[in-house]
Amino acid sequence: MRERPYILHFLTPLPQVSPFDVNMAADAGYDVIAPYTDVGLAAVRALVQDAIFSRRPRDGARTAVLIGGRDPVLALDMFAEARKAMVPPHFQISVMVDPSGAFTTAAAMVAVAERCLAGRGHTLAGKRVVVFGATGPVGSMAALFAAKAGARGVLAGYDGIHRVRLRADQLAERTGLALEPADASDDDKITALVREAAVVFCAGRAGVRILHRRHLQVAERLLLAVDVNAVPPSGVEGLDPFADCAPIEGAQVRGIGALAVGDVKFRAEHELLASMRDADPRRFIGLDETLEAARRCAASR
Repeated sequence: MRERPYILHFLTPLPQVSPFDVNMAADAGYDVIAPYTDVGLAAVRALVQDAIFSRRPRDGARTAVLIGGRDPVLALDMFAEARKAMVPPHFQISVMVDPSGAFTTAAAMVAVAERCLAGRGHTLAGKRVVVFGATGPVGSMAALFAAKAGARGVLAGYDGIHRVRLRADQLAERTGLALEPADASDDDKITALVREAAVVFCAGRAGVRILHRRHLQVAERLLLAVDVNAVPPSGVEGLDPFADCAPIEGAQVRGIGALAVGDVKFRAEHELLASMRDADPRRFIGLDETLEAARRCAASR
């Protein structure tokens, strides 16, 4: 009898799914990628159970769900609902959460930072990690993953403290991890935050420079700057997108550029998507599993 196809059901609350993730899923070996758009939290359980009960229990290994979107808090809630839809031991499928690729990107930032720091005799544990662009999905999750690694994660808000405080509270409620909100609404505040940081992550909008050399030159405690902006100008002045724990010209700081981060992110997402194919037991890929994959990929660079 012909083998049943590998099916990935792609759920997003947005009007469209991400072409990036569709390509990644196809390259990970899925035969059918079915998009479901404008999906609200209340619809998740029924959709997942439709995917479960329409196939034989053994074909659950050939069926998976990817949860997308842009809001990491909503994505975590959708992931929790998808897990509640399972009817063990026989009726279960694998589920992965990665809204706009933010989880794999943020985990990659932390994983490459850990590798760079380890080469210099440091860890993230106890370090103050300030994340600029923290109102976005990648930035807020980078602070959360840094906290998972034992760091003091700081969410720096370009428009003040209100939105980052709300995001810190939302993530703490769902994960139990405390994040510190901070005001980065003007240059003096940015300078003060960089001065107190051991590591800075820049996850702002494409083509927006966040940190200049003048910020890095006064940061005596700063060990590392990591940027995910691949669209010129970079988020950190003097940081080459290919830099991988390389000194930043004109500053006593090492840096990791967007393409070095992107290589780890790409490999981690591919690995995780592929791992849901034929998974027995089924896989539920959340925060811990994503960070573990990013660490493996960073270590193999």
